[in-house]
Amino acid sequence: MKKNILIAFVAMLPFVGISQSMFDKYEDSDKVSAVVINSSMLKLLSNINVEVNDKEAQDYMDIVKSLKNLKVFVTQDKKISEDMMLTIGKYLKTTSLEELVKVKDKDANVTIYVKEGKDEDHVSELLMFVNGLDKISLEEGMPKIETVLLSLTGDIDLNKIGSLTQQMNLPKELNKASRK
Repeated sequence: MKKNILIAFVAMLPFVGISQSMFDKYEDSDKVSAVVINSSMLKLLSNINVEVNDKEAQDYMDIVKSLKNLKVFVTQDKKISEDMMLTIGKYLKTTSLEELVKVKDKDANVTIYVKEGKDEDHVSELLMFVNGLDKISLEEGMPKIETVLLSLTGDIDLNKIGSLTQQMNLPKELNKASRK
């Protein structure tokens, strides 16, 4: 199960974004690794004309085309992790995000929140918070990750995300994202 959660995290890295200024404080922290891709870069990526014969690759390209922002924050620091949890709590009180999926096991906790989009198959924001990863080691000698904070913003088709999680044999709980 712990490897499945880690695979889910890694698989979603290319799709992730957080545009909220509330989380921007983590960008400049030495104790946080950050990936920040703005809408201009995403637009550039979506304009790449690549012939895609693979449904999974086509779903990936469709998701990239629908995104506005992408940010990922990863920390090994327990204090930063606790701050991220508090910041998410504050953010949830000020937005209309609803909890979509919660996966909890002995190795990690994954919670996915969504904000309604244009219809029941689309969301305008997908926020994922993963903590408790300090028990999981990616590779021998690599530092352990404590927490991951990520979000997608744009016009996100949950069916595309659902099909990707099914094709990659990710935890079945994540497939619920395709059936909001």
